[in-house]
Amino acid sequence: MNMTLLKNKCDKLCQDIALLSQKFPLKIVTAESCTAGLICSSLTNLAGSSHYIEGGLITYSNEMKKNILDVSENSLNQFGAVSEQVAKEMVQGALKKTPNANCAVSVTGIAGPDGGSFSKPIGLVWIAFKQSGHQPVVKKNNFYGNRNEIRLQATINALVLIKKHFTWV
Repeated sequence: MNMTLLKNKCDKLCQDIALLSQKFPLKIVTAESCTAGLICSSLTNLAGSSHYIEGGLITYSNEMKKNILDVSENSLNQFGAVSEQVAKEMVQGALKKTPNANCAVSVTGIAGPDGGSFSKPIGLVWIAFKQSGHQPVVKKNNFYGNRNEIRLQATINALVLIKKHFTWV
């Protein structure tokens, strides 16, 4: 996998979101686990991003997911941190905890090189997007590559969800 191509794609998506944000009064918050802030960092690389970025929450551990985003212990025990349910609760919690934000994206997954299993392999990443007043959209992804490639692919796919939202409004 070519990291330069992935980084260029990421940069282009951030530029597209910046341009689209001039038409829509949205404030984005991110709730990130396996990407550890890469989505928010990518978005804020551009000058003027404070007009559409409210902030980012890095909730790598289950304790942080529970304490910061109100992810239920029951969901973590029943489905695991890398699950559709937890991605959904993360995106809902991010909006709840960030009153000035009106849309959120969350990411939870297994970037490797360890931690995968047969049912949850390395590269499995759940990405959720939610606008205030709407139901969350959750996408299951299976990425391939090394840890950095998986994290960058997850970031790109989260940015794609955000960009799609801007074109739906």
